[in-house]
Amino acid sequence: LYRERLRPQFHFSSRRGWNNDPNGLVFHKGEWHLYYQHNPYGWAWGNMHWGHAVSRDLVHWLELPIALYPREFGDWAFSGSAVVDHRNTAGFRVGPEDAIVAAYTSTGRGECIVYSTDRGRTFREYAGNPVLRHEGRDPRLLWHEGAGHWVMAVYDVRGGRNGILFLSSPNLKDWKRESWIEGYFECPDLFELPVDGNRADTRWLLHAADGAYALGRFDGRTFTPETPKLPASWGNAFYAAQSFSDVPPRDGRRIRIGWGQAESPGMPFNQMMTFPVTLELRTTSQGIRLFTWPVREISRLYAARRRLAAGPLAPAANPMAGIRGELLDVELEVEPGGARSLELNLRGIPVRWEAASGTLFCCGRSAPLVPEGGRIRLRALVDRTSIELFGNGGQVYMPLAVIPRAEDLNLSLSAAGGAARVCSGEVRILRSAWAAGTR
Repeated sequence: LYRERLRPQFHFSSRRGWNNDPNGLVFHKGEWHLYYQHNPYGWAWGNMHWGHAVSRDLVHWLELPIALYPREFGDWAFSGSAVVDHRNTAGFRVGPEDAIVAAYTSTGRGECIVYSTDRGRTFREYAGNPVLRHEGRDPRLLWHEGAGHWVMAVYDVRGGRNGILFLSSPNLKDWKRESWIEGYFECPDLFELPVDGNRADTRWLLHAADGAYALGRFDGRTFTPETPKLPASWGNAFYAAQSFSDVPPRDGRRIRIGWGQAESPGMPFNQMMTFPVTLELRTTSQGIRLFTWPVREISRLYAARRRLAAGPLAPAANPMAGIRGELLDVELEVEPGGARSLELNLRGIPVRWEAASGTLFCCGRSAPLVPEGGRIRLRALVDRTSIELFGNGGQVYMPLAVIPRAEDLNLSLSAAGGAARVCSGEVRILRSAWAAGTR
């Protein structure tokens, strides 16, 4: 177990069966809870339950028993979210234990809520379910401090048009429809972020399953966009991402996990989660944009670190010669200079940057990546079934499903059409997150 040939070694995957959307991401009493869409009976999608795993560091995960079962065959437990009801607005608290309240789509009934008073291990149905009937699914819960009430953002179909319905509630049980916005499909997320770290200047970010996001204002009832929808991912292995609720103020990060659409052929499990990332809003020349970066806890997996010497990168040179590894975190800063292109080869998988178009290419996907201050910055996480690329400090995020050849552990960096310069670089070789004693 966890040693299988195509088992992701630092991305979460179920012991067996299928997983897709992350659900109910919430922090409670020192644990990061990852619930997720799970078929425990087969390798393909179907029979939707809520699987459950917990972590104390976002890197080492312990899979727990299934958290949410379908009520009956055909009434599946589709996607949703979870929050901690610190104010006991729903009245579910038992003794000193704050209740975790989850909202999910019961395919036979509508939007339902369940609650846990044993640290998220088991859930009880609210007797008044469903709390909402409509054409749609995937409820996202959050507390709006300014409005002083709960909000549900849920995928909703009106007259054949896809959108998000916003509702309010004082108690997570009784919901009032407030507004609707068109142009979003499945699995919404909605949260507030500071701009450039300034807590006095914030924007709300709204996205659905494809991750394309709009920035704007949200008063607890209506989302008013200030930007068009902007791309959040340039890869082929990202869907239905959700951010954690109830992250303690002393931490203060907005952390997100998505469904990594990466198959594991011939294995008893299928699919994975993307590596946890932090989300920040920063001002760029194009305006305020979302930046995505691996959580700092990845350093707990570093087994070895090799720094690259700064200096010229001649067309025939390879400053990575002799460095070999299976699981990798590679970070580079390069001045392209007069080079026509740069190529980072990761275990046989080429990552190419072309100067003429200012574009990054990998696995049939591309993303704009323009030098900043004359330099290109690139980071790559390499696992057994995926590569995740981060360009220019996270302005570009490209999660990719790809299976490097097991026997190829080589790395190379090269320039074509002219000389470039390596400003800095480091290769970190990772140990497995499933190593003995860490689960």
